[in-house]
Amino acid sequence: QVQLVESAGGLVQAGGSLRLSCAASGRTFSRYAMAWFRQAPGKEREFVAAIRWSGGSTYYADSVKGRFTISRHNANNTVYLQMNSLKPEDTAVYYCAAAVRRVGPPYQYDYWGQGTQVTVSS
Repeated sequence: QVQLVESAGGLVQAGGSLRLSCAASGRTFSRYAMAWFRQAPGKEREFVAAIRWSGGSTYYADSVKGRFTISRHNANNTVYLQMNSLKPEDTAVYYCAAAVRRVGPPYQYDYWGQGTQVTVSS
């Protein structure tokens, strides 16, 4: 089992920045990749960014390329999402996810955090 705990999100004005973190515990050695997803009201959950734990290869949704950066800190078992130039359409609940099956990309996510609200005001 892998447990994931996201940091608090927040309210930020358009054009601003916010950094989310996700701390993993449990069978952390079994992680293959981690990612961030988001779900806006009335919409399906969508992929935001992913990082392979070994090697650090990263992948981004087109909607966030150039604005968001995913990174990891091995010693702290933490993954981060740095969000810059935020837009109102980035408003959503953001979820951290972990993949343990060694397939992909696209990775197959088995564990999810509880989600954290990010609101961008115009």
